[in-house]
Amino acid sequence: MEVFDQFIDLFVHLDKHLGQIIQDYGAWAYVILFMIIFIETGVVFMPFLPGDSLLFAAGMMAAKYPESLNIWLVVILLLIAAILGDTCNYLFGRYFGHKVLGIKFMGTALIKPEHLARTQGFYEKYGPSTIIIARFVPIVRTLAPFVAGIATMNYSVFFKFNIIGAILWVVSLTIGGYFLGNIPMVRDNFEKVVLAIIALSVLPIVWQFVKAKFVSSEVPKASESI
Repeated sequence: MEVFDQFIDLFVHLDKHLGQIIQDYGAWAYVILFMIIFIETGVVFMPFLPGDSLLFAAGMMAAKYPESLNIWLVVILLLIAAILGDTCNYLFGRYFGHKVLGIKFMGTALIKPEHLARTQGFYEKYGPSTIIIARFVPIVRTLAPFVAGIATMNYSVFFKFNIIGAILWVVSLTIGGYFLGNIPMVRDNFEKVVLAIIALSVLPIVWQFVKAKFVSSEVPKASESI
């Protein structure tokens, strides 16, 4: 059981263990990075995996271990993983989405209604460009292509925004991590930097929550004044 718990911790918090993985598994780190990004973007039930922080950490580790991780190969592989992940998620939503929404595991919905509602809210506000914006918003990032598939968004439109979003997301965070990884202060405080990236990545969700609470509390007051 302890071994299983350690495996889950390694899998879910890969961004924090990446340096050790590179030292232990060498070139297999490319495969592990590819699979995590693919699963996080392509499997609608796995929105809790590291995304933003993992990309940033991958860039930092490429700067720290250039003999083990080539930054350009990392960028290309993770771009492919992100594009394929969203594509699979879209197709899954398009052909099986409505059937999956009602499935429960141990009495709990596999896809939380509040997460789905938040993603649908993004679509109402931003339209197809949600596919790009969602890349930078945890949970919504995983659900956005799935919802696009359920809504039968035109595939050519989806694919265009999918590619643009993947390029902006992967390149900005990975290259950002690479150059910051060469700064001694950042390199020596790797875990703190990763935690900061995680905190920044959830800010959009916190903002949407606060905004929703504020608006809902203002509505009754407006009606009372009438």
